[in-house]
Amino acid sequence: MDLENKTTDKAILLLGFQMHYQYKILVFLLIFTLYSLTLVVNLMIVALVSSSPCLHHPMYFFLSNLSISDLILTTTIVPNMLYGLLRRGVTMSIAACITQVQFFGIAIVSECLLLAVMSYDRYLAICNPLQYVLIMSNRHRFQLVIFCWSVSIAFSCVIIVLISRFDVCGPNIIYHFFCDFAPVLQMLCSGTFGFELVEKFFAFTITVLPLVFISVTYVHIIISILKIQSSSGRQKAFSTCSSHLAVVGTYFASLITLYVVPSTGNTLNANMIVSLLYTVITPLFNPIIYSLRNLEMRAALGKWLGVRYSD
Repeated sequence: MDLENKTTDKAILLLGFQMHYQYKILVFLLIFTLYSLTLVVNLMIVALVSSSPCLHHPMYFFLSNLSISDLILTTTIVPNMLYGLLRRGVTMSIAACITQVQFFGIAIVSECLLLAVMSYDRYLAICNPLQYVLIMSNRHRFQLVIFCWSVSIAFSCVIIVLISRFDVCGPNIIYHFFCDFAPVLQMLCSGTFGFELVEKFFAFTITVLPLVFISVTYVHIIISILKIQSSSGRQKAFSTCSSHLAVVGTYFASLITLYVVPSTGNTLNANMIVSLLYTVITPLFNPIIYSLRNLEMRAALGKWLGVRYSD
C-alpha cells in the first residue's frame, strides 16, 4: 500500500511550544525577525556569488550551496512553526508531515556534507596552496557538490520508503514544532526496531563521520597556521578558524545530541530548544561567519550596494 492511500484520511497535530500567549507573541516576533534576516542574508549570498566574477572561486561556490541548504531548512520548518505560535498547535496531513521530513532530511544531510567539503577546501588552500588550483578544478568542485546533494536526496528517499512501509497507529500528536524523525517514529505501528537501527546508523554516518573529518582537517590547518611567521597573520587566521569551529561545533553538537546519543527521561522542551539551534540560529550565523567576514565578499557586497569596504 503506498503512502498516499494510507494517509489521506488522517491528520496530526503539532503542538509546538506550550506557553502563555503573551510569551508566544514575543517568541513569534523574535523567530520571525531571525527568519527574515536568514532569508535576506542567504539569498544575498547566493545572488552575490552568482553575479560577481570575483567570487567565482571554489570556496564561494560551496558557500552559496550552503546558503541554499540553509534556505531549504528554514523554509521547511520556520513558517509552519510561526503559524503554530499564533494558534494552539498546527494540524497537518500525515502526507504533508512526511514531505516535511523529506526536505528536512535533504537540508540536514547536505549541510553536514557541505561543511565537510568546505573544511577540505580550506585544508587544500592553506596546507597545499601550490596544488590547490590543480586539485580544486571546476570539474572537481561540481563533483563534490553533486555528491553532497545526491547523498542527501538518496538518504531522504530511503527514510521515506521505510516510513511508508508502516501504518500510523497514533496518537497523532507531536509534541514538537515540526515533524522530526523521532516523533514520526513514535506514531508508527509496532515492529519499527529495525527502522530505528537504520535511522541511528544514518544519523551516526552523516554527523559523527563528517565531524571527525572536519576536526582532522582543522588540526592540520592549525598546525600550518602555527608556522606563520607574522603574529598578526597568526592572530587573524586563528580568529577565522575559531569562529568557523564555533559554528560547526554548535551545529554538530545539537545534531549528535538529538539523533545519535540515546535520549533519557522527559526531554521534550530541551529537544525543542536544541532544535532551534540548527533550524533558526545556525542558518543565520553560517553566512555571517563564513561569508560576510570575508574581505572579498564584503568588497563584492559593497560594490553591489555602492559602498566601498576596506579591511
